[in-house]
Amino acid sequence: MFEDKTYKRCSCKGPLVDKGGRPVLDGDGKQKIGHLEKTCPKLKQRDHGSWYYSIELPPGPDGKRLPRAKKGGFRTKKDAAAEAEKVWKLAQSGVDVLSEETVADYLRRWFAKRVDLKKSTRKGYEDYIERVFIPYLGAIKLLSLRTRHIQAMFEKMWADNEVHAENRIKAHQAVAAERAAHTAWKDCVERPRPRELRQAWEDAKAAVKEARALPWHVTGPGTQVKMLNTLSGALDDAVNEKLIAENWTKQVTLPKYVRPKPLVWTPARIEAWRQTGEKPGKVMVWMPEQTGEFLDAVAAHRLYPMFHLMVFRGLRRGEAVGLPWAETDLALGTVHISEQLVASSYDVWEDTPKSESGERTIKLDSETRTLLALWRERQDKERADWEAHAKAWKRTGLVFTWEDGSAYHPEYLSQVFMRLMKKLNLPPVRLHDLRHCAATLSLAAGLHMKAIQTLLGHSSYSLTADTYTSVLPQFEEAQAEAPLALVPRKSPARRDVVQEAGKTPGVPTEEGGDVPTEDAA
Repeated sequence: MFEDKTYKRCSCKGPLVDKGGRPVLDGDGKQKIGHLEKTCPKLKQRDHGSWYYSIELPPGPDGKRLPRAKKGGFRTKKDAAAEAEKVWKLAQSGVDVLSEETVADYLRRWFAKRVDLKKSTRKGYEDYIERVFIPYLGAIKLLSLRTRHIQAMFEKMWADNEVHAENRIKAHQAVAAERAAHTAWKDCVERPRPRELRQAWEDAKAAVKEARALPWHVTGPGTQVKMLNTLSGALDDAVNEKLIAENWTKQVTLPKYVRPKPLVWTPARIEAWRQTGEKPGKVMVWMPEQTGEFLDAVAAHRLYPMFHLMVFRGLRRGEAVGLPWAETDLALGTVHISEQLVASSYDVWEDTPKSESGERTIKLDSETRTLLALWRERQDKERADWEAHAKAWKRTGLVFTWEDGSAYHPEYLSQVFMRLMKKLNLPPVRLHDLRHCAATLSLAAGLHMKAIQTLLGHSSYSLTADTYTSVLPQFEEAQAEAPLALVPRKSPARRDVVQEAGKTPGVPTEEGGDVPTEDAA
């Protein structure tokens, strides 16, 4: 049963006495001077000192008695008693109320045991913990952590974002000024060139270096959601371990995040992009005409079979470069996606697909099937040529390789794709967006959303449906026209009839009468 054990004390110094009121003497027989604490006569004054609690805790797991839980600094006895009761209830529920573990200590301990995470996910978690959580929250005792601390962390992040965004603009302006200064110096026909032009260019280069030294990384809403989810997962485990009473991330408010949906590069959007240089959305998808133009232009490129596979069957970059021949059955016309190559900077490693449903078997179209057969013949010839020159051909077992059999770096593919796209002056998409092309083309071709989910290896039907609500204009037009076919009409609404209706106060009927228009009525 909870007992209210509160008392008042202060930090005043004076002659010390024992519990019986007798002076406490030192070795020389003189009365000691020290903190009076609970014996200070001024404690009877209302505003002197502060209130403390001291409560007995339940025995530990080994049955041994634990030290009393003590804390002070409360303004009133009521505040101290309320906190004491709260701590007592926590202790009764199994929470270690005597723990001195900080947020930093706990997060590092929690991260160390998360051996179940993918390597790429671990890298992300470690970045959030060391770069964000610990600098903001690390010194706080885990028991003292509250929603307000986490909310303040994100509010500081928002303030930093504003500063970093301004720094980014300044950096872009500095680069533009440097290019202008360089052009002015280079295009000057006067010889020798004026020294002031060279000095202006040197000053502009120094300004660029200074501007780029400023922090300009902006943490977007999507990343903030990931950060909060990571911290929430850690605190969920802390609740389960009886280290804290509740997960304090649940009441944190973040900016609304809307997952970007693919937009199709329509002629109007392309025209606007060519004039302004700005993309209308973060995720863009080519029209069939642009996709065909790209594939036709790169048909002789070494990586053409891979691009074709990604465009029509929706493989991720890592799935394409990590595809093994052992999981490719050209007789049946299928590929089984069970692994991928993941890159972080220069490091590349094998991993499982992004989600459990990412492991899937994909049926190949006839053209891709033929391309892969031709590619295999080419690879066999390259292996024979390589070994004929007494060179060791790397037996990676992968479908797409360099001439020596070694694997492609995933980032290399993105760089090649970007160079080809710019050379062809096509509206910009990412290599990953070829996957969106596959989904959009399949949707426009009449495939059910469930089939597209399976094709892409999405973890849920809702993810696929929410992502691909935008479709090709041809498909939208067919959808818009479909209801017209359901309504029987004796007199089709031809253009001349519509134009005539706009000239007269009524629309003529078959019987010769007029149906009053809204204005006539």
